[in-house]
Amino acid sequence: MKIIRHFITITYHRHLVMWYCFKSGLYKQGLLHDLSKYSPTEFFISAKYYLGYRSPIGNERRNKGYSLIFLHHKGHNRHHLEYWYDPYALNRRISMPDKYILESICDRIAAAKIYLKKDYTTNSPLEYFLNDHPITDFILKEEYDKFFYLLTYLSKNGEKALFKKMRVILKEGFKDL
Repeated sequence: MKIIRHFITITYHRHLVMWYCFKSGLYKQGLLHDLSKYSPTEFFISAKYYLGYRSPIGNERRNKGYSLIFLHHKGHNRHHLEYWYDPYALNRRISMPDKYILESICDRIAAAKIYLKKDYTTNSPLEYFLNDHPITDFILKEEYDKFFYLLTYLSKNGEKALFKKMRVILKEGFKDL
């Protein structure tokens, strides 16, 4: 039964992100978003740790002390900040392109809606981001600032205004920072 519920959850998530990406002008990324979640490496471990009210990644970490799901997922999906960081490279970071930052914002909104359900507000993705990524632990400062800007914009102006703003950023880049 967990396999079916997990499949429904990740498919709903993908469709939400796809919809938000389309609203933002990110058509290719909307279509390709999170396809790795259907790979055997991610799918079956995620189904095992499925809870329905939060990501199975955290549940796997609590049980094992690490997450194979996340290690696979972040290595195959450019919309994750961790994809752009190599702790062993001389220059440890590569700038995350804006289109992946925008996709990640769509991803965060969809995840918050799925896990919070009726408790979701336009402030929820910002709250999660601030709890999940404290600035003191952040190596990708420029990216942090862009995430913070967009999630604050969502919180103050709502989704419709955010997606319109993201279309402008996609064409012109971040000019307000």
